[in-house]
Amino acid sequence: MKASLLLLLGCTAILAVGARADEPEEPEALVRKVEEYAQKAAAMAKTAISTVQESEAAQQARRWLEDNAALAKQRLAWLKEQLVELWKGPPGA
Repeated sequence: MKASLLLLLGCTAILAVGARADEPEEPEALVRKVEEYAQKAAAMAKTAISTVQESEAAQQARRWLEDNAALAKQRLAWLKEQLVELWKGPPGA
């Protein structure tokens, strides 16, 4: 989950707590409520991340990466060689 989404959830929680306060409360109570909302949002984010990580698509992607790691290394080595040749410039220059 993106940090901006977590920030949005945090701001929403703060606004909800402020709007819910019918009578003036002590700042400690407000802080406690915001902390509770933040903990709930963090727990929801952790759950969402673990769900995505355990998904079939993520598992397939990991397997594909593991299977194709050698090929990727070969292609990166080739690209590096090409960049070195390009950096040297044309022969005889």
